[in-house]
Parts: sequence; structure tokens; C-alpha cells
Amino acid sequence: MTVTWAELGWERLADGVGRCRLPGWDCTAGLVLGADAALMVDAGSSLDEGARLRGAARLAGRRVTHLALTHPHFDHVFGAAAFRDAEVYGAVGTGALFAPGGQGREALRADAVAEGLDARRAVEAADALVAVRHEVRGEYGLDLGGGRQVLLADVGPGHTGHDLAVLVPGAPAVVFCGDLVEESGEPQAGPDAVPERWPAALDRLLGLGGDDALYVPGHGAVVDAAFVRAQRDALAARFGVSR
Repeated sequence: MTVTWAELGWERLADGVGRCRLPGWDCTAGLVLGADAALMVDAGSSLDEGARLRGAARLAGRRVTHLALTHPHFDHVFGAAAFRDAEVYGAVGTGALFAPGGQGREALRADAVAEGLDARRAVEAADALVAVRHEVRGEYGLDLGGGRQVLLADVGPGHTGHDLAVLVPGAPAVVFCGDLVEESGEPQAGPDAVPERWPAALDRLLGLGGDDALYVPGHGAVVDAAFVRAQRDALAARFGVSR
């Protein structure tokens, strides 16, 4: 890196792995550096936030070559146009939601405005959404160079119908969970959630990372496996899912 994570204002999670908590909706964005490539995890809630994330990667000495979107909610995807040259990944079904002129874009725009995003900025971001070129079914490995391997896993449905997790192996392993896990508040179950499948999605996250991993929620502080298990049990009780 040409600057440190602290100089970027980011939190270092492991060697070559960092994240930031974006203002407003306290969304996490992650950055994974390889020798000759970089993966951004989520893109922020607006075109401006996406541009700031792209700038942070450049200060770290990398161009973002890959973008993984953990789920199709505006606060995680509306900055995606800043990474138009990157290979874009999402869980199966995400691509159809982002199709030009489709109801998915309109739903994202309406939700963004309802949550307080300026209407003009919401329209601009919805209109500029990038195509999800790679829909992940099951698991998909990325090689970022220099021995840096990353695993993308379609672990949902749960928080939405299209939940993607990102595992960065190492010591410690790092799992970007999207909003399947939330630390700063109770997990939010909107109209696109699949509550009866959510606890099982958290079991899959735990299977990916194991007991010693760092689990990075979509909102809030980094947590451990015990936190994820407790949230899984709480969600099962909340939604009446038998275990």
C-alpha cells in the first residue's frame, strides 16, 4: 500500500484487507488487495460515495478490478457506477433486478428516497446502475494475484432473496456478511426478506469462516462467531424457525 489503512480512515482487518463504515446509514464497504488486482465489497449509497471508495483504493495503490455486491439494497449498491470498469458479482437473480427499465431499479430508487436520500441523487444512481456480469450460484473463487484468494458464496436467501458473502482466507479469515449480520441494531427484515431461510444462511456463514474468523456485518462493528450464532438463534426465535 502507498498509504496505511489508518491514513485512509479505514479499519485494518488483516494483511491487505480493510473496511470503512460510511456515514449516513453506517454501511460497511470492504477492500481486498492482491498483487495486481483489488476487490471492493459493496459500493455505498450514492454515486458520490462510490467515487470516494474508488479514490481510497487508488490511494492504496490499486485500481478496483472486481466489485462484489452483498445484496441488492440501495445503501450497498448505488455507488456501483463508480466501478463501471470492474467485473461485477452478485448472487443469482441480482442481474434481473438491475435491468434497465425494470421494477427492481424503481423499487431501489423509491426505497432510497423513503430512507432520506435526495430524490435527484437517487434517480441518478438508479439510472446508472451497472450490470451484474457474474451471478454466483454456489461458490466462486477469485485470484487477485500474489497468493490472494477470495471466495464468493451465494449463502442466501435470508435478508434478501439474493445474499452474497465474501470470504478472505487467512489468519484470521475475514467474512464480509452484508446485512445477514448487523451489529449496530436489530437485523432489518423488509418485504424482500426470506425469514424462514435466514437462520440457515447464518449457519452457512459460520461454515465458511469457522470459529476464529472475523465477521464483518453490513452495519456496525466487526463481530466474532459467537455473535453470529447468537444472532442466528435470535432470528430463529423471532421468526419461529425450528432448529
